[in-house]
Amino acid sequence: MKLLRTGLQEIETAQELEKFISENENVMVCCGRMGPMCLPVYDVMEELEEERSNVKFKVMAFDNPEATVIKSAPECRGFMGLPFTMYYKYGKVAHATSSIQNMQQITGILDTHFK
Repeated sequence: MKLLRTGLQEIETAQELEKFISENENVMVCCGRMGPMCLPVYDVMEELEEERSNVKFKVMAFDNPEATVIKSAPECRGFMGLPFTMYYKYGKVAHATSSIQNMQQITGILDTHFK
């Protein structure tokens, strides 16, 4: 049951997330809603998905009970604004951000953590 209407593949379960991050070296997962702070991040991810073959991009619905795995992550403690965006390298959290991010901010994170 897809909750987000984006051009990105959606993760629906915590088990699916765990499998995905364990099978891919560089992963960006945006956990959000179809709201004004999240949509620009999805747009950047869709654009980068075509350019960055070394990174796998997925989304997860914030209101999905399975998203607790992201919402309760220590790296997200204190986050206030959606979306919560997690960057995983070799199955471990490499970076996490909250709230809106633009192309420059996201590519900066990708360049720093996913060389």
